[in-house]
Amino acid sequence: QVQLVESGGGLVQAGGSLRLSCAASGSIFSIAAMGWYRQAPGKQRESVAGITSGDSTNYADSVKGRFTMSRDSAKNAVYLQMNSLKPEDTAVYYCNANVWINRYKRDDYWGQGTQVTVSS
Repeated sequence: QVQLVESGGGLVQAGGSLRLSCAASGSIFSIAAMGWYRQAPGKQRESVAGITSGDSTNYADSVKGRFTMSRDSAKNAVYLQMNSLKPEDTAVYYCNANVWINRYKRDDYWGQGTQVTVSS
């Protein structure tokens, strides 16, 4: 079993910054990719950013230039630096990991979510 623990959410004024962290632990052979998703009230969950084992990153158009995703492979952790936050960034942010639990089996895992609220 694999557990993802997120931290770093909170309340911030528009234009401010927050840094989210996510650490994976448990039966991990290797991590193929990790990502951040968000879900606002009444909306579907959407991809925000992702990073592969080769450190290739991708971002949603709505956050490009404002959010930066990075990882610490030694800690099986990823981070999301969020700058110039806007009220429309308000959502529950979820960490996702695509994990090889052995040489033959790969599964997706989700964290419990952390609330980010941006006031105008």
